[in-house]
Amino acid sequence: MSKRHSQKYKIDRRMGENIWGRPKSPLNKREYGPGQHGQRRKGKMSDFGLQLRAKQKLKGYYGNISEKQFRAVYDEAVRRRGDTSEQLIGLLESRLDAIVYRAKFVPTVFAARQFVTHGHVKVNGRRVNIPSYRCKPGDVIEIREKSKNMLAVLEAISLAERDVPEYIDVDHSKMTAGYIRMPGIADVPYPAMMEPNLVIEFYSR
Repeated sequence: MSKRHSQKYKIDRRMGENIWGRPKSPLNKREYGPGQHGQRRKGKMSDFGLQLRAKQKLKGYYGNISEKQFRAVYDEAVRRRGDTSEQLIGLLESRLDAIVYRAKFVPTVFAARQFVTHGHVKVNGRRVNIPSYRCKPGDVIEIREKSKNMLAVLEAISLAERDVPEYIDVDHSKMTAGYIRMPGIADVPYPAMMEPNLVIEFYSR
């Protein structure tokens, strides 16, 4: 099970936003932070505080990514040519667990990580159980034959709360998804506003 399973919605409340757009988020009923001091009025946040918050929100959105992994993605984005913010988002969205989630094979990003780890996914015909595996444009992601009729998968496909983005070509009848291209920030359907530019500023201090 995901180590953050019972606490994941605390991220929503701490950030003050329903970052996954889930109907079950407690933020829909309690629009304040967790803990006994959650309802206190907050003062103006410093530039560093805004940057840290943006980093925590983006990192938290993708599930159980460690700080080391997230920093490695940032370092790779810096090395690449082009806009670093766009590269950062593109690299995060090219993770196998992110694509499995975007393709609506699972209901949440946490379930995507677990689904991949348990060996239910193949990339270009080969079984891959590493959630951080980086897919390339043209790769074909598919659900293993034995896993196609799992109740969790069938329920996720029928979810109406989110759509499959244009950079992924999904055939739910065959349980396959083609990764067409690396997306830009504007292509990614984040329910809450992400600010990768502030994340870049945080790490470049």
